[in-house]
Amino acid sequence: MSVFITSLNSGSNGNCYYIGSSDEAILVDAGLSCRETVKRMSRLNLDIRNVKAVFISHEHADHIFGLPVLTRKFQIPVYITERTRLYSGMRLEPQLVHAFHSYEPVEVGQLTVHAFPKIHDAADPHSFIVTLEGVKVGIFTDIGNACNNVVDSFSQCNAVFLESNYDEKMLMTGRYPYHLKQRIRGGKGHLSNRQAYDLFTGCRPAYMSHLVLSHLSRENNMPEIVEALFKPHSANTEIIVASRYKETAVYEVPAIPSPRVKFANRFVPAGGQLSLF
Repeated sequence: MSVFITSLNSGSNGNCYYIGSSDEAILVDAGLSCRETVKRMSRLNLDIRNVKAVFISHEHADHIFGLPVLTRKFQIPVYITERTRLYSGMRLEPQLVHAFHSYEPVEVGQLTVHAFPKIHDAADPHSFIVTLEGVKVGIFTDIGNACNNVVDSFSQCNAVFLESNYDEKMLMTGRYPYHLKQRIRGGKGHLSNRQAYDLFTGCRPAYMSHLVLSHLSRENNMPEIVEALFKPHSANTEIIVASRYKETAVYEVPAIPSPRVKFANRFVPAGGQLSLF
């Protein structure tokens, strides 16, 4: 069975990632409006009725903005940790809400979703690996640094949505106030181009077919910079830079078996809660 992925949008103005087969799928995050989510899926010939669940990584607005309307209108189950739900302040229909827990797999049809904690300025943030018949797709965005779980998980994936948020020089010479620069690069904010590159070149498995570089900063990064860094070292991996303004194409991830999901379980949780842009 083929696995299909696309980024419907990626950036501080909204994040939403699609992973699924030809007849069932999940979304990770719902930061676009319901109308825009459906419109972008329709342009890709993807049917919202095939979406069987939405998994929420954390409570920042660019990851949950469209969730209440989307799930209510189409009666889509929401998988969210209890702390994230509480901190979000969202009003969701109770019968649609399901709590997930770190390291405990969730079955959604033929898809299996593994969640693990990540380092980010949020109440209870998580990254995900989605598995379908041995093919693993990782969603590793909004991470302050590549903790052991990210490193271990990245090395198992056939395809990955990986944050490449900022160019270090652009950030430090840009117009952001110093305290915001420190939040972004201080270990609990976002992953730089160089950090993402080091993870990719150091931990990429030979069978990784697609790398979707995600959550690029509007102020502190440029797609051209990211492409110039990654593409010369891509080998057999297709490099895609996700847009903050439109959906990517739909990519088919080959059914090349990857190792069983495992986690280092050596995570050091982040504290505090800051809204990063």
